[in-house]
Amino acid sequence: MKITFLGAARTVTGSNFLVEGAGKKFLVDCGMYQGKITEELENEEPFRFDVHEIDFMLLTHAHIDHSGRIPKLYNEGYRNEIIATKATCDLCAIMLPDSGHIQEMEVEWKNKRRIRKGEAPLPPLYTAEEAAKSLELFRPIKYDEIIDIDDNIHVRFNDAGHMLGSSIIEVWIKENGKEEKIVFSGDIGNNDIPLLSEPTMIESADYLVMESTYGNRLHMRNDDKAKLFLDIVSETLEKNGTVVIPSFAVGRTQEILFELDKLKTQTTDDEIKKKYEEIINASVYVDSPLAISATEVFEDNMDLFDEETKEFIQKGDNPLEFPGLKFTRTVEESKALNESTEPAIIISASGMCDVGRIKHHLKHNIWNPNSTILFVGYQAPGTLGYSIVNGAKKVKIFGEEYAVNARVKYIEGYSGHADQEWLLNFVYSFIQKPKHIFLVHGEPEAQDELRDKLVESTGMSVIIPEMEETYELKDNLQILEQDNGKRNIKERYTRLEVLERLETLKDEIGDMEAIVKEDLHNDSIKDSQIEDLNEKIKELERQIVRIIEN
Repeated sequence: MKITFLGAARTVTGSNFLVEGAGKKFLVDCGMYQGKITEELENEEPFRFDVHEIDFMLLTHAHIDHSGRIPKLYNEGYRNEIIATKATCDLCAIMLPDSGHIQEMEVEWKNKRRIRKGEAPLPPLYTAEEAAKSLELFRPIKYDEIIDIDDNIHVRFNDAGHMLGSSIIEVWIKENGKEEKIVFSGDIGNNDIPLLSEPTMIESADYLVMESTYGNRLHMRNDDKAKLFLDIVSETLEKNGTVVIPSFAVGRTQEILFELDKLKTQTTDDEIKKKYEEIINASVYVDSPLAISATEVFEDNMDLFDEETKEFIQKGDNPLEFPGLKFTRTVEESKALNESTEPAIIISASGMCDVGRIKHHLKHNIWNPNSTILFVGYQAPGTLGYSIVNGAKKVKIFGEEYAVNARVKYIEGYSGHADQEWLLNFVYSFIQKPKHIFLVHGEPEAQDELRDKLVESTGMSVIIPEMEETYELKDNLQILEQDNGKRNIKERYTRLEVLERLETLKDEIGDMEAIVKEDLHNDSIKDSQIEDLNEKIKELERQIVRIIEN
């Protein structure tokens, strides 16, 4: 049995694993790279396998960094099954066409520039129509049922508690008279996510492929999170400001609605009763067509909710609906939100602020000291959300620079990912411990710390695979040399290094601008120093022009 790591290796995006065993080849996830431009280029690269040799695919959940290249797979000729939970299939039915629409819009913007330069236009990675066609391959299954792929391969999907329909997948593979089990954690949920059940603890595995997004951090517990959320929203509304919540359309938006529903229906002591009343009187807008459609999918799959939420429903309380909640579907309705002077709460996608209507709401609120930009999810390096959360004084939105005067808050406890404590607990829960653990879906710092904690506390073998590494799964792991002949790896990484340097240069020029502006206001600086600085900046400008011309 062999496994090749073709995504989410030393990064949190692009999940894609190729497994070979018992005469079959299959994929676990086929996700899109998001965030850094150097990673997004991976989406356009050829697959590192022959699409026609893949016998089936297992999908852990619907998030685009796990499912987003399925239409590309389809376009290149894949026609076998994609097995996933019913809720994951339902969500992919809205998320993949939406992703295709985004691909079309992004390539349209790039092609305008290419046409002006006399270059041929590029096709999108895939279209919304092509994404819709790929849905015919999906096979919905239920949690906890053992599915027979054939006599030698069996799989079971378990609730991962990360988002609606998310799964931890067990795979039993029998070859050479010996059966072994490999477990793919997918994204493991935080243990107190509203609406969802806690992640399933798995009893046994020979090999474990586990996410590590928050391998070096601890989340705040649920009670602290709810109180902090209430305080932030209340304080902003008191100042007649707007609370803008960049939220992932699927999962996080529905969790926020659940929290707001609970706030609006609870009665508390006099000290914080006023804050609840402010919430009750405020309008709450969900401004994302995808989030609205996803909320409808949630309402169609309420059987997957946790026991607390089911009790709410049995009492006649739909946790995703409450007075004051408004859904804005059209562009005109979305624009009207920014023309209103009434204090409000606006929940809008995308969660990392890179695309979608959220950018318009940031444009109208990020400069306003009375407003709050409230982040409730992970921000990948290279995204606009990452810059704002990490203290940027100015940001560019639609090519225009805006001062970040609004209050910026980040409630990490809303993360859909388990923190270090619960990742460790997930491993500790195994009765039959894995012989080897592979850490994926994490930044290097998080992975290194989690590996050290696991080795120290369990003594188990913990590996952090690099991109394109293939391991032969046996007691003494062996890395197999790969030569796919499809491209020059050294050349590819040199190209990526150039782009990384450009990203770094962009940040450094921003830092230089801030420092120079500050120094120019210093009366103690001599004219000769300013002239010297001016000449150096001129030379830098000439070098940049030479690079562009060449």
